[in-house]
Amino acid sequence: MNTHIFCLCGSEQDYAQCCGLFHSGEKKPLTAVDLMRSRYSAYALRNASYLQNTWDNTVRPELIDFSRENLEWQHLEIIATKKGGAKDAKGIVEFKAYYLQDGEEYVMNEISQFTHRADGWFYLDGRVKSIGKVGLQTNLGKNAPCSCGSGKKFKRCCGAG
Repeated sequence: MNTHIFCLCGSEQDYAQCCGLFHSGEKKPLTAVDLMRSRYSAYALRNASYLQNTWDNTVRPELIDFSRENLEWQHLEIIATKKGGAKDAKGIVEFKAYYLQDGEEYVMNEISQFTHRADGWFYLDGRVKSIGKVGLQTNLGKNAPCSCGSGKKFKRCCGAG
């Protein structure tokens, strides 16, 4: 019997040796990408406690309610990062999160901002670039100001590439 369970974050590691260590509190994410991956897994597992604990306290919602969510998270794809290393004070991670809803495959492309303090990495906010059925995403504004606060358009900043 194979008890090998891959982590939902896409690392191709066992959950117990990957995001499971963060969810249990045994380890803390060392980078913004680590936190992003562990938060994605927490969403997929409906682990509201972990999500609350890793949300910056200045913007943390009072409640995370999964009761009306009918999504089945499939996989995570990291698109780009800006800063977010172990010695950085902030970081930005662009990702695509794939999910099933009513038997249809969807993808959400988001840019998330993270902050790093002495007690670890925390999620600040995110800006959805596009969302929709796979292959039919709706662009929500590459001409919009970049969420990193540079004052540049997204396509000329974090979206350049």
